Amino acid sequence: MDMSLFFFVNQGLQNSMFDVVMPFITKRADLFFAGIIIFFLCFYKDRRKTLLVFTLCMIGLFVADSSGNILKHLFERPRPCQNLEGVRLLVGCGGSFSLPSNHAVNAFAVAAIFSYFFRRTALAVFFIASLVAFSRIYVGVHYPSDVIAGAFWGGITAGAVLIMYIWSSKRFKEKPYSTVFFVSLLVFSFFRYYYLITGPLDISPDEAHYWEWSRRLDLSYYTKGPAIAYFIAFTTWLMGDTVFGIRFFAPIFLALSSIFLYKLTKELFPDIHNDNKRACSAGFLLQITPLFATYGVIMTIDSPFIFFWTVSLYLFWKAIKENQVTVNSEPSTANSIYWLLLGFSVGLGLLTKYTMAFFYLCAFFFIIFSKQQRFWFKKKEPYLAFALSMLVFSPVIVWNAAHEWVTLKHTAGQAHIAEGFKISFKYFFEFVGSQIGVITPLLFFLVIYGALKNRSSLFTSQVLRFLFWFWTPVLGFFLFKSLQGKVQANWAMPAYLTAFIASTDFFLKKDVFRKGKKILLITALLIAFFMTSISHYPELLNIPVKMDPTSRLRGWKELGVKSDEVYKSMKSGGDRNVFIFSDKYQVSSELAFYMTDKPKTYCVNLGRRMNQYDIWGGFDSLLGFDALFVRIGNANFPEELKDAFDSYEMEQFTVQRKDKILRKYSIFKCYGFKGVPLRRFENY
Repeated sequence: MDMSLFFFVNQGLQNSMFDVVMPFITKRADLFFAGIIIFFLCFYKDRRKTLLVFTLCMIGLFVADSSGNILKHLFERPRPCQNLEGVRLLVGCGGSFSLPSNHAVNAFAVAAIFSYFFRRTALAVFFIASLVAFSRIYVGVHYPSDVIAGAFWGGITAGAVLIMYIWSSKRFKEKPYSTVFFVSLLVFSFFRYYYLITGPLDISPDEAHYWEWSRRLDLSYYTKGPAIAYFIAFTTWLMGDTVFGIRFFAPIFLALSSIFLYKLTKELFPDIHNDNKRACSAGFLLQITPLFATYGVIMTIDSPFIFFWTVSLYLFWKAIKENQVTVNSEPSTANSIYWLLLGFSVGLGLLTKYTMAFFYLCAFFFIIFSKQQRFWFKKKEPYLAFALSMLVFSPVIVWNAAHEWVTLKHTAGQAHIAEGFKISFKYFFEFVGSQIGVITPLLFFLVIYGALKNRSSLFTSQVLRFLFWFWTPVLGFFLFKSLQGKVQANWAMPAYLTAFIASTDFFLKKDVFRKGKKILLITALLIAFFMTSISHYPELLNIPVKMDPTSRLRGWKELGVKSDEVYKSMKSGGDRNVFIFSDKYQVSSELAFYMTDKPKTYCVNLGRRMNQYDIWGGFDSLLGFDALFVRIGNANFPEELKDAFDSYEMEQFTVQRKDKILRKYSIFKCYGFKGVPLRRFENY
């Protein structure tokens, strides 16, 4: 039916007038709507109303176009001009997918919003929207169902924008700050999903490796607990092995982290007007700071880790909240529930990232340095919470006991314990510089300054004591650790959660929030927002590849396509079996994800540290196979492997963006695998 209707419009209604008018309408649909809007802006008496309508139309247009693009990539329906013979194509076919028609989505969204405020124009604007939709069929680039779905989705989009406008305009009068916070949170989250679908970034090596874990679910893994593998396994089971499927939870975890930080700040600083500036500011900082915003798009262990840390902060404060229990009374039932939920949350955090263990240390410091809270050492609730967290964490212990405690060896290697204590100012300044960079310079100094200045009431305020002991031990430990060895920029992430709250409390006090400091704070927020925004599209700044942190997330898809070509050429020569391997787990994981059939890959040990591929093993079952071997850079064939194959051939492959070289690869066709000797690992 869809094809019959398409050909009826595209060919059956063909005439010389439509051949001129319809291409013009489909190309310049914006002129019709712009003309109506400009007319009202110029001649309608209520200028405020027309400006409001214009703004809502622009918002509706952005939401409609973005969501339409998301649906296109989800459905992946080819256009009729790409899929059918005999189509009368009057304009360019376009490279995007077909369902829905974004022209129809945008036209009907703007028409619906505009006619809601100017009812008398409804017939005219919907007639124009219908002409735009019809033109897409006539010129040969969309099926009728595409434009019907587009019109339907445009109406839904317009309704959502109008409902949000009505709700927020009413709520804004009573609670302006929290209204802005929740609306901005919705906008940020929507943009992140749009970016996951249309953005330029490939799966990062760590994401690809965690996806490999999700294909081999276990109690634990070499470097981390199993939580990240199970999250990815669930979303890829629902949505397939796609970038969107792997990263689906990332925006959700960041949004929920902001909400729980907002709720925690409201608990710490109750506001009689129930519209807490501090809570909104702290939650908002998580969304615009590059360090945290990154994990709203990239699904590594830090996305769920920050969520579980924030939830645990909230539950811990609810469990020990001032005046809820006294030294001589028994904890209430509510307190006991919060302690149990806390144990469960901390346990899940440990399954995600072992840095969660710092939560025990921070909580211990807070209780022991709080005279009013020391009685908890005599209560059973904290010990039950600890026991429950260990029970949740026990799969990691069981797995390690069966694998010679390799995670402990790896953690010791990461901490450079074998090297002993030595002072290295190089690593120290690298770490400090990385913190300034990922928070942004001005905001970093304001956050640290505000959090430290806010300790003036540390000995009288439980709230400030709570905030202090949940950021200084974490940041202090990694500052001290950086004197001895390299510390990654994201390891100190949880420290900034309570530091954000403490600094916002300091700067929003009436005696501090003066004009000069107000301008400084707003400038810091704008810089952070700008840096976060531009980091999504670094090519706009033309940053050199070596200075661009996103370069690690580009060029992998092209490697997958090239490796597919080489792999198929090796398979086409006969019935030979071919396996795929590299000397780095990052390359092996990316090949597994980006090659067409999602093949099983391997990682050979040529003197590197141990990784998860070594635990999986499998080389002993591949004798007699041919192999595709991929290395990063212009690399020679390793001496260690020359006796492992009968022969090999080499070719170079370079991935470029415009005139920039992103990465070079060496690809080897290897024939007649004879096996590789097992090597003893020298480091973990």
